Amino acid sequence: MAVETIAKGPSPTRRAPSPRRRRRYRPADVAWGAAFVAPAVVLFAVMGAYTIGYGFSLSFATWNGFTPTWRWVGLQNYADLLWADPRYAPRVHDAARNTLWVMIAVPLLTVAVSFPLAVLLNSVRRLKGLLRSVYFLPQVTSGIAVYFAWMYVLQPDGAINLLLRSVGLGSLQQPQGFLGNPSTALPTLIVITVWSSVPIAMMLYLAGLQTIDPNLVEAARVDGAGAWHATRHVVWPLLRPITAIVVLLSVRDSLQGFQTFLIMTNGGPGNHTNVLGLETYKLAFLSQLDPTLGLSSALGWLLFLAALILAFVNLRAMRRLT
Repeated sequence: MAVETIAKGPSPTRRAPSPRRRRRYRPADVAWGAAFVAPAVVLFAVMGAYTIGYGFSLSFATWNGFTPTWRWVGLQNYADLLWADPRYAPRVHDAARNTLWVMIAVPLLTVAVSFPLAVLLNSVRRLKGLLRSVYFLPQVTSGIAVYFAWMYVLQPDGAINLLLRSVGLGSLQQPQGFLGNPSTALPTLIVITVWSSVPIAMMLYLAGLQTIDPNLVEAARVDGAGAWHATRHVVWPLLRPITAIVVLLSVRDSLQGFQTFLIMTNGGPGNHTNVLGLETYKLAFLSQLDPTLGLSSALGWLLFLAALILAFVNLRAMRRLT
């Protein structure tokens, strides 16, 4: 049987797709769009870009907030804060040391408390919604009212001293109050900061736990791993990105937050609870010395630089973990 071979001719040349035509907007449409966007742009320019530029320029000058002109001093503000001026440099050094302790202790304690709590809540079968609401309560309560309540509890005749005395631990009570003793004031504020940071961290861990495939944990349990080993070797590695986020949020609050320290101790006793954020606030509004708004702005920019470096380090760590 003969087989015909059909010779195929060259395929027709395809026309190159024409470039997508750019849509031309009428001038009236452009004007209306600009009119709707303009308020947001102006608001950002005034409240954002102008404020940032103004504050950055102020860090190179001295000003008391009332005179119409500044006195330009260049980098002298930064030098005074770091080493040059004996009035400000020691206070900044003490505040930096206290801030470092807070930055180390708060993230570690927040992770150590919130992760087991999230694992426990994720395994609860009854009253799960109620327990989540109770543990999230510190996040939704008014901060100032809670801080005053803590001050009342920590007073010399407060509930904690009374409780220690009633259970036979009178040697641990503080006659001057936990916030009045230099050796207990900073650890006490760290505990309160952790108490206020745990709810958000717990919810982040809880959301992460609910995304983990239960078959992974079940497979580990079938292979003979107990609850602890399954959590340690299966669940914990899968939640490392969330841990990085929790640590970043805790470090940010430790570096920039100062409301707890301002309301409860105002940096006292002495400078034992003074942190960099609180020192920035004091230099701006509470200083009785020379005009210090420039010093406050310079310290604020140093804090911003430190936060930027920590955010970059955390971003690199998250990329390695994911």
